[in-house]
Amino acid sequence: MVIETDEPHPDTIKERGSFSHILYNHFVKAGNNHDPPLGIEVEQRFVVAEKGGKVPLFEEFKDINSVLITGSVFDAYSDNPWILELLVLLQELYTKRPDIKLSGICFGHQLICRLLGSKVEAEPSGDWELGHCPIQLTPMGKRLFRTEEDKIYLHQIHQDQVVSPPLSSSSGGLIPEGTKVHVWGSSVHTQMQGVFIANRVFTTQAHLAFDESMVHRQIQMRVDRGSVQDIEHADRAKETAHLEHDGNVVAAAILRFLYGEDSDIDKQY
Repeated sequence: MVIETDEPHPDTIKERGSFSHILYNHFVKAGNNHDPPLGIEVEQRFVVAEKGGKVPLFEEFKDINSVLITGSVFDAYSDNPWILELLVLLQELYTKRPDIKLSGICFGHQLICRLLGSKVEAEPSGDWELGHCPIQLTPMGKRLFRTEEDKIYLHQIHQDQVVSPPLSSSSGGLIPEGTKVHVWGSSVHTQMQGVFIANRVFTTQAHLAFDESMVHRQIQMRVDRGSVQDIEHADRAKETAHLEHDGNVVAAAILRFLYGEDSDIDKQY
């Protein structure tokens, strides 16, 4: 199930649909490129109460085996009522349905890490990570993405960041002692670009399904509402929107995780 925590730009909705449609089509391509091909079925729920959304009930996940939380303009560390309600749902799923795998993008990454005890906050200087950016891979990152390259490149649009990894000691009992929690990549702006817990969690701060038009529009939306105030930085980021990125590589890795192919990947770490 895709948990939609925001809406794209209206022009993007006309061209590509909601975030769940965009991600569905992206993962279908990844599934078709897998050997053998992997099928994708998606349900979606829009949860932003201010825009008419509603957080689903635990009972609605009876036939669901994975959850992906999208990006959002909202702050994952805030106490907005629907965000707190979503955290309660995720905690219930994590404890009562250990068969369900959790994935998250941008806001979704931050919210899942918050659930597991991480500290999430705005970048202290107010700086944004925007546009086509390199991410330095850890050894686990290389294994997850099946690459010998030291870096991957993805589109970023965020100021908030996870500043401490999920730990057993701070997870309120959600992470058993001895569980291996991996940070798979880092950048100059954000040290925790994604988290991996075998069979449970795979998140990414960066976006994997944004195209050139989406990058332009999503950045401009934040400029227009006053969130991004460094216009030169925003313009430079827009100029990188056409560059080739590794979103297909990340989608393939998350899909393998959802299908359980990487269940033993961390045994040598």
